[in-house]
Amino acid sequence: MFSVGGFSQDSKEVAVNLNKMLPVTQGPSRYPTYKPPGKKGPFQQVKPAYATKPVVSQKELIDRYKRGETHAVSLLHQLAQVLQMHLEIKETIAPGNIPGLYFAFCVVIDGVQYTTGVGKTKKDAKLMASEQALQALLPTLDCQKTIHQEESDVSSLLPVKEFYISKTPSRADPDRNKSANFEIPHAVREHLTKLMNNHVEFFTCAGTTAAFILQSSKGCEVVALGTGDCSLQESSSTGGRILHDSHAVVVARRSLMRFLYRHLLLFFSKTANLTERSVFQQSSSSNLLTLKSGITLHLYLNQLPKGAAQIPSQLRLNPFSMSALQVLNEINLHLSVDGKVFSVFSSSFELSNSKVISVSATDKITQWQVLGFQGALLSHFIEPVYVQSILIGDSCCSDTRGMKMSVSQRVEGITSLLPMYYCMMRPHIRLVPSVADTSISSSRIANSLNWSEGDGSLEVVDGLLGKTIEESPFKSGSALASRLCKAAMLHRFKLVVKEAQRQELLVTSTYGEAKKMAKPYQEAKKVLRAYLSQQGFGSWPIKLSAIDNFSM
Repeated sequence: MFSVGGFSQDSKEVAVNLNKMLPVTQGPSRYPTYKPPGKKGPFQQVKPAYATKPVVSQKELIDRYKRGETHAVSLLHQLAQVLQMHLEIKETIAPGNIPGLYFAFCVVIDGVQYTTGVGKTKKDAKLMASEQALQALLPTLDCQKTIHQEESDVSSLLPVKEFYISKTPSRADPDRNKSANFEIPHAVREHLTKLMNNHVEFFTCAGTTAAFILQSSKGCEVVALGTGDCSLQESSSTGGRILHDSHAVVVARRSLMRFLYRHLLLFFSKTANLTERSVFQQSSSSNLLTLKSGITLHLYLNQLPKGAAQIPSQLRLNPFSMSALQVLNEINLHLSVDGKVFSVFSSSFELSNSKVISVSATDKITQWQVLGFQGALLSHFIEPVYVQSILIGDSCCSDTRGMKMSVSQRVEGITSLLPMYYCMMRPHIRLVPSVADTSISSSRIANSLNWSEGDGSLEVVDGLLGKTIEESPFKSGSALASRLCKAAMLHRFKLVVKEAQRQELLVTSTYGEAKKMAKPYQEAKKVLRAYLSQQGFGSWPIKLSAIDNFSM
């Protein structure tokens, strides 16, 4: 599937560069020492004034804003200090459909970019951008809890297995304020329970689960789900009808793409009420579509993904030490071969044309948070789609250090190099309650489940063969090609092209050609892979072009 080579790197030099990525958890205090005048004895450490906790609470700051005692820009800066958020209010390009001379600013909080504000002065534009960011941010802050507080209040978040022999619990009171840390796992648990109650024979497939959730003022809705923990064992397919990678997050992401195609068809339909049901709206700054204002996308994983995210939490980086070299080996790009994961610098595996090789799930998430989860084909119609949070419901996981380093810090600073609308979107990464018993995946179940909003039933795929099994509740045809395969995606792409009347895209003859025509996406991908290589994380494996050279 991939051609791999050329991974030589000066490990010591890279280790020094990586030193700044790792948090300091041990060693001398960062505070200055102070010796009282006229006193003998050891120095005493005192914290400077700026290191003390803020006197004004988060709630009081928000209340002052609501009473009109402070404006939006000031509140954002105060909240950023209190909550230790990275805040940027930066000038951008005014939407092309606004006449006259206007200034435009956007607010970026921890990598999440909010709606652009426009005004006749820079002050007005900053204020409008800040107010729009607060409209999206305050509902979350008003009901924010710590994960420890939530865990004491999540008695209903029992393992999914418990509900296969009982009734599905009723929804919580809609008036009750819940943070995303509680609400999203609750929504995933409920949805997974419902699916498994209808198909108890596939219970053991749910050990490794990933799901995408849309959050809006109406609450959280699971729109795509996937399970699985293996890859194709046979040689790669060139017909587009075989799934090469059936790891949970990859399956869930392809299910998300099906969901996005379905809503593009709704948007481009000629019926007003169908268009209104779509999650898309026309972007104010481009000819593309974007998710409607107030809708955010989130990713739930019940296990840490394979690859760099699983870096041992006890590792600390000291330049030129064995620990530093071990961190280097852990944090760089990884390959999945025959169900095992190797560093791209590793020489402990052999490559052959018969083996299917793919990058690890962690590296794929890193890529999607820069290029968007929509992929190349959907980029013809929509702006990049990013997740605002990644929630890890892994009961065996004690911290998310490796995930944060892999997804965010490895690509820190890349945004300025990317084409318009692409950026390094830093997601909020946190631990949440688990929704499924992960121990059932220890036997390495080959079957993978997939579902997206609008599907009548589950599809079950044999991950080792890349095809739907005979017992699957949904089968697309006698050939047993999965509804997630590349050929199925190309079919949906052509349907949307016709509905959108994009004549220039009708001339594409192959799947690969249609992807290459998404030039901004391809440029962003090229920048990303060059950046990772320059930072010393290894070369991204090159996909064999023959895999995408098929047509319908």
